[in-house]
Amino acid sequence: QVQLVESGGGLVQAGGSLRLSCTASGRTFSYYLMGWFRQAPGKEREFVAVSNWSGDSTYLADSVKDRFTVSKDSAKNTVYLQMNSLKPEDTAIYYCVATKDGQMRNIDYWGQGTQVTVSS
Repeated sequence: QVQLVESGGGLVQAGGSLRLSCTASGRTFSYYLMGWFRQAPGKEREFVAVSNWSGDSTYLADSVKDRFTVSKDSAKNTVYLQMNSLKPEDTAIYYCVATKDGQMRNIDYWGQGTQVTVSS
């Protein structure tokens, strides 16, 4: 089993920045992708960002790619989501994920989620 522990959520003003962290523990493998989904109230869960295990390949959703950055510290088994120029529509529960599915369709592990609230 793999456990994902998240931190960094909170309340910020529009235009501000926030960094989320997620550390994987347990039996992890180098082929796992790690990334982030989010779910806003009344909306479906949506993909946000992903990194390969080494952190040298990343991909972000169009809605955030100009404002967010995903990075990976392989030595610490930790993935980060740096969120800049935050908007109220970014308000959601953010979930760290780990999977071996390159298309991020079947998620193997989910974090507990961390609330991000952006006030206008």
